[in-house]
Amino acid sequence: MKTTIEPLAILGGPKTITQPFRRYNSIGQEEVEAAKKVIESGVLSRFLGCWEPDFYGGPKVQGFERQCEAYFGVKHAVTVNSWTSGLIAAVGAIGIEPGDEVIVSPWTMCATATAILHWNAIPVFADIEPETFCLDPVSVEANITPYTKAIMVVDIFGHSAEMDILMAIAERHGLKVISDTAQAPGTYYKGRVTGTLAHVGGYSLNYHKHIHTGEGGILVTDDDDIADRLRLIRNHAEAVVGDKGVTDLRNMVGYNFRLGEIECAIGLEQLKKLKGFVASRQRAAERLTQGLANLPGLRPPIVKPDCTHAYYMYPMVLDVERLGVPRARILAALEAEGVVGLAAGYACLHLLPMYQQKMAYGSKGFPWSSDICHREVSYRKGICPVAEKLNESDYLGYEMCMHELTDADVDLIVKAFEKVWAQMGRLK
Repeated sequence: MKTTIEPLAILGGPKTITQPFRRYNSIGQEEVEAAKKVIESGVLSRFLGCWEPDFYGGPKVQGFERQCEAYFGVKHAVTVNSWTSGLIAAVGAIGIEPGDEVIVSPWTMCATATAILHWNAIPVFADIEPETFCLDPVSVEANITPYTKAIMVVDIFGHSAEMDILMAIAERHGLKVISDTAQAPGTYYKGRVTGTLAHVGGYSLNYHKHIHTGEGGILVTDDDDIADRLRLIRNHAEAVVGDKGVTDLRNMVGYNFRLGEIECAIGLEQLKKLKGFVASRQRAAERLTQGLANLPGLRPPIVKPDCTHAYYMYPMVLDVERLGVPRARILAALEAEGVVGLAAGYACLHLLPMYQQKMAYGSKGFPWSSDICHREVSYRKGICPVAEKLNESDYLGYEMCMHELTDADVDLIVKAFEKVWAQMGRLK
């Protein structure tokens, strides 16, 4: 007896998912009480932009930093008011000079690369691996020139890059490494906490990340000098260096990148829950992978040996040639079934107008057109073929950060995929 398959929703049939899933919200009563106590104290921030004890912030800021040091197993944790601020501070703290080249992934949020431009350095885009979507070490090494001074590594979607290989490349060439682990806190690479293997790394505390304080970021490092310079850049360095006795004035242009007492009080409570948050998302992702594993032309996420995945995104790859249906049509069919949070493609930063026109500061093409730029750096289409093909046709992501998924929710997502795959021929 044949099983009757309901028509696809995109062709007039009933939706598979008829009710919205519960949105992800990691804030509980503990965070409410912690914030309330800070508000009642009247001390919402205790930072002062001068060289005295409050230069380092108030009790919640310093308490959160000490707890982060213990949790991530590092000598220094430095809080900032956003992860964009953290990336800017990190690039400045490692001593980047105007015109220096920094190798970076094109497959990331735009702030990763613009943090390089902030210091008038030059982003050089290397391609990514097709398995994890992190920087490809072979492409990184091929892009090193005499002007390369650092590598900006991105642990995208929640999976670590190949840090052993990348750190070895950096050591051979005398380069610094910054780890942008915004999307992967609480994960591991060969027994080490992801984000802690670079010279400086860190995590985002933005509202849809695993833990959040609304906005914010945490920088981590074992290097005393880098940590000191991070704190200076965070808090009006130029006003402090004289009294502090700092003699190396490179990049001692300071900002107000300070995180407040309320946010750090919330962060202290969130940090206690991080392990559980990551485990919950891993369980949902593993169930989703089991459900999708046998669908032809669909590759679920790959987790490399000795690595764990935080699943900020659930990244899939389509074999559109095998399926015979373009990604846009498949996406539309899944969305019609009620699957919310799908993303067709992700990013190719080198193709943004700023890089195509080489115009960042002012109207004259600075810094590329200036004497500080040592050579002609190409951002033409084709320099990152893996990232470009994934973005144009093959990558399909599911934003796991959007919802707190139950087993029943995951099963509905699987059912929607199965329904679309069973009738793929009708989409052609």
